[in-house]
Amino acid sequence: MPKPIELTAAPLKIAFQKLSAEPSGVVVALAGPDLAFGDATARFLAPIEPAIARAAAAERFKAKAGSGFEMLAPLITDLDRLVVVGLGDGKEPVDWVKLGGQIRGRVPDAAEQVVVLLDAASGAPDAEAAADLALGMRLRSYVFETYKTKKKDDDTPSRLSKVTIAVADESAAKKAWKLKEGLAEGVETARTLVNEPPNVLTPKEFAKRAQELEELGVEVEVLDDKALKKLGFGALLAVGQGSEQESRVVVMRWNGAKNKDAQPIAFVGKGVVFDTGGISIKPGAGMEDMKGDMAGAACVVGLMHALASRKAKANVIGAIGCVENMPDGKAYRPGDILTSLSGQTIEVINTDAEGRLVLADVLWYVQDRFKPKFMVNLATLTGAILVALGVDNAGLFSNDDELSENIFKAGKATGEPVWRMPMGPEYDKLIDSKFADMKQTGGRHGGSITAAQFLKRHVNGTPWAHLDIAGTGMGSPSSDINRSWGSGWGVRLLDRVVRDSYEG
Repeated sequence: MPKPIELTAAPLKIAFQKLSAEPSGVVVALAGPDLAFGDATARFLAPIEPAIARAAAAERFKAKAGSGFEMLAPLITDLDRLVVVGLGDGKEPVDWVKLGGQIRGRVPDAAEQVVVLLDAASGAPDAEAAADLALGMRLRSYVFETYKTKKKDDDTPSRLSKVTIAVADESAAKKAWKLKEGLAEGVETARTLVNEPPNVLTPKEFAKRAQELEELGVEVEVLDDKALKKLGFGALLAVGQGSEQESRVVVMRWNGAKNKDAQPIAFVGKGVVFDTGGISIKPGAGMEDMKGDMAGAACVVGLMHALASRKAKANVIGAIGCVENMPDGKAYRPGDILTSLSGQTIEVINTDAEGRLVLADVLWYVQDRFKPKFMVNLATLTGAILVALGVDNAGLFSNDDELSENIFKAGKATGEPVWRMPMGPEYDKLIDSKFADMKQTGGRHGGSITAAQFLKRHVNGTPWAHLDIAGTGMGSPSSDINRSWGSGWGVRLLDRVVRDSYEG
């Protein structure tokens, strides 16, 4: 492999200053309908008010949320450029995270100094809005170019490294951002894991990356092949047995509740670091994308980072099953019958339906060992969910209405939406087997649902939700806050679930 040069930009640094301070460099002003600015912004822009009005008219600026225009403003000392961004019509609440991403998209990469005037005609937004704006700008700034060895001729000579947000209450904004900064780091961690190539991010390396959470106070336990065989992880180990890379299960524990012995909540991720399909090999076209088949596990690691960074007041278990699915003389086959950790037997129909085997054993292990209040698993599990929901919603399957509602609400609040899919006996019977307790797949029809029914058979009554993120975890369309192939989807959603519903 060629020696990489570090083109990946360092995370965007966020600073805060008082609105009353004199800004310079590139200045971003927020405007409402009729070009209405906040009091502090209006005073600062007063010398060039006529020029701004002419520029707005020329651009037909209506202050639609995220819309904008820019202009040079030589009449203001030290001001290189003015960027005006719309706040919307005021009828809908401002999505400050999204707006932060939109602002970052309008600011030149080569700018050396950027100041955002967080001010509005209705009054200066609060510290939470400032932190959310900063979060959006930080997430939009993420890039992954670690393995490039050359710069293109048209590459920007320098990337923006710092943004200052001018706020009414500097101290409160800094405090709010301190809590959100760990969330940004968690999303970035998940994105990087998904973006890494499979010859680098082996199961062993994945476990090593997860162990870095120990620096934040997370207890991390790694189970290797020998330990997994001893415990009886028959389904998970079957998936990895065709690979030269040994499998791993990583258990992460954050005890942040006042009562350290209180019942934990648990999150489980599928970590198939590369999926060829095994003996049921995938078509060659697009197979390189299967390096992202561990996006569920990446989310769990990113979530644990976020929770530990803000010292969440909850006891949380994060568990990931890391394997590589390869065709080989030792690989498992269609027709094989496996004994899972639960003791139930599984007839293998298709070795490309491997993720559910990994999750089955890890779910059972977490449930049996930790007796959690609930479990949520994430997995890039089925192409069928893409057919059903596209790339804008993750599929939600659950045996518990309250948990489902909490996840649904958090999805709406964070812009990482989910849609609940049906489950029931009529689907469950499709995975009954003539030769074993169950078969691994139920055929083409309702493929994402029968996969969820398979997982449910390894849950045994614990409140549980399964998020199928095949459409959202990797290769999803660019958004206002993400330009990366690996999206880090789910970290913000599940952090919000914990924060809103399960912290004591």
